[in-house]
Amino acid sequence: MRKSIFLFSSWLILTGMLFQSQSVVADDTDMNIHIDAANGKAIYDEGKGDATACVGCHGKKALGMDSMGAPRLANISQMYIIKQLNDYASGKRTDPGAAMNGIAKGLNEQDLRDVAAYLDSFEYKTEPSNLNALGKKVGNPKKGKLIMTEGIKPKVPACQDCHGFSGRSPNFPQIHHQKYVYLVNQLNSYRDGSRANDKAIDNVGIMRGIAKKLTDENIEDVAAYLSTVTNLTP
Repeated sequence: MRKSIFLFSSWLILTGMLFQSQSVVADDTDMNIHIDAANGKAIYDEGKGDATACVGCHGKKALGMDSMGAPRLANISQMYIIKQLNDYASGKRTDPGAAMNGIAKGLNEQDLRDVAAYLDSFEYKTEPSNLNALGKKVGNPKKGKLIMTEGIKPKVPACQDCHGFSGRSPNFPQIHHQKYVYLVNQLNSYRDGSRANDKAIDNVGIMRGIAKKLTDENIEDVAAYLSTVTNLTP
């Protein structure tokens, strides 16, 4: 635990490679599961059985809603969506009020893949969080950019080391233009351990280890940058 978090860097690159390779394996191992984005759209817009429609909280274009604390789901990686829904269904990840846990339990593996495929089919669009409309203290995007690109030496590596420029690496969860409220909530959950479904190295959760090094201000600054950044390329 006393090792510098910077020692994670080489392992994180390997983890990203494994994440990418596992994505291919997951698609190939069960030949009985096909992808039906039309079914995914129907579930997203209308729900299925006990699983309520996703559109009410995440929006028509799946760009998320700060007012609901709901994240952007469009274009953030099919395998990430599938993993999170499976984690909700199994209880490995919990949602305040257990709304997502109940929804995920109402979907089978085919449904999860179909919804994930539908969410990945959207044309990429940006919808920055309106920080001025949140009605509360928010972070500083300029300070958040420094943490994203340079980290906080010597204790926290740059976020882009894993997540890529502006949070768009294909090998890790894509956090570019994720919603401000959601980002703040999740970083706080990683920090206090209430969210613990992140990948672990030497029994230390990657995001939990990083979040524990962040102050409230750091978290708000990173969230402010990621939720409003406009440039898509370096």
